[in-house]
This record gives sequence, structure tokens and C-alpha cells, in this order.
Amino acid sequence: MSFDPVLPPFNASDPGASFFNSSCLDFLLIELVPMAYRVTNELEAGAQARSLAVASAEAGLDGAPADAAAAAASQSPAATGGATDKSGPSGPGGGGAAGSTAGTGTATGTADSTIGGRRLLDEDEERDAVFYRLEMLGYRVGQGLVERFSRDRPRFHDTLDVIKFLCKDLWTLVFRKQVDNLKTNHRGVYVLTDNSFRPFQRMSTEAGGQAVVRAQPFLWFPCGIVRGALAALGITATVQAESNELPGAIFQIKTVPVKT
Repeated sequence: MSFDPVLPPFNASDPGASFFNSSCLDFLLIELVPMAYRVTNELEAGAQARSLAVASAEAGLDGAPADAAAAAASQSPAATGGATDKSGPSGPGGGGAAGSTAGTGTATGTADSTIGGRRLLDEDEERDAVFYRLEMLGYRVGQGLVERFSRDRPRFHDTLDVIKFLCKDLWTLVFRKQVDNLKTNHRGVYVLTDNSFRPFQRMSTEAGGQAVVRAQPFLWFPCGIVRGALAALGITATVQAESNELPGAIFQIKTVPVKT
């Protein structure tokens, strides 16, 4: 529980409101990205292990051609070895024990980012999968925040009013400060600049621009928050973010016109 004074209007006439220490959000944002990478690789490892097990079983039990069995063996020698042992005689000290050992080894290996000596996902696939997971998590958070904190507000008249609410009230709620600069071309494109983006404030800067590259995945969850908040207010948009120099961040919102 935080003992800091709560900024208005989030403590106004709401006896059921609950607040948490702002450090909790910092820890969440720090752990979200590595967690998303771990979950993505573990799920992919499990899916590939299951598909290899099915292929091995078909090759050993259904009389599949030898080249199919060889292909399965080249992908996962441990899984194929287990299936072969099971299909053979399981005498004392024979194939049964060997099959059990091979299966255990394969199951343990699924926690890694490789299986059978082969990388599960290439860099682009892994990046896209992690982006989708983080962005969708943020989307649901943004929807919930807006539903919770805009229910007692007057109806917004246009998109610009919604963007201003996002830059002031929602940004203050999530990141403890307002957006530093807002620009628009008045044709559905809005650029939000935060010169001291909170998730980047404790990140170390490195020579050669590597810090900016490594910081990029930490923008995907906030992008989802922005898109979810806009969606909850009836605005369909795409949200992209980048950082040219830490701790600054730039968010570009492109609204999608409603088809009539």
C-alpha cells in the first residue's frame, strides 16, 4: 500500500477504490519481457515435442516409410529412440527401460530454446510471438483501466478529447506523469512524446546504441495499454513506439476511420 497522496481525480468520491505501491508496476514492467520470452519458447518447445512424438509413433506403429522415420530421427533423436525401443521387445533390461529414459530426456529438454539441436524459433518469429503476447496483455489492461477510471466522466466529444484524456489522466495513473508533448496532423495521426518514460528511467545506457535496441521490447506492453484504452473509448487505432535515446519514448497513434 502506498502512503503517497493519490493524484486527483482518482481518489474522488470512490470509497471502494484501492491503490498499490508504484514500485509494483516497476517490477511488473521489468519482469514482463523476459517472462514473455520464456513462455513463448516453452510453449513452442512443448508443441514441437508433441508433434515429434506423434510423428515418431506413426513411424514406429503404423508402418510409415523408412524416410519418414529417418526425418523424425534427425529432428529429435531422443524422441525417436524412445519410440523405437517401445516397438521392440521389452525383455528384462531391454528396450522398455531405454524408452523410459529417452522420453524423460526429451521432456526435460523442452524447457530450453532448442530441441534436438535445432532452434525452436528464428529471431523474427520469436520477436513477433513475444510482441503479440505482450501487446495483447497490455490491451486488456488498457481496456480495464479506462472502464474503471472513466465511468464517471462526461462523454468525450471527439477523438482529440480522448487523446488528451490519454495524455493527461491515464498517463498519470500508469506512469505518474503526463505526456510531455502531443502533436497531430489533424488527419488521424497523433504523436506522444515522453522525455522521461518511467519504464526506462532505471535502465542503464550503453555505448553503440545497444541500450536502445534492448529497450524496444519494453515498449510493446505500453503500446497495448494505449490501444486497449482507445478501443474501450470507441476508437480503433494502431500504436507504434520507439526510443531514439533513453529514457525518452515516442508513441505514434494512427486512428482507423469508421466505415459508414
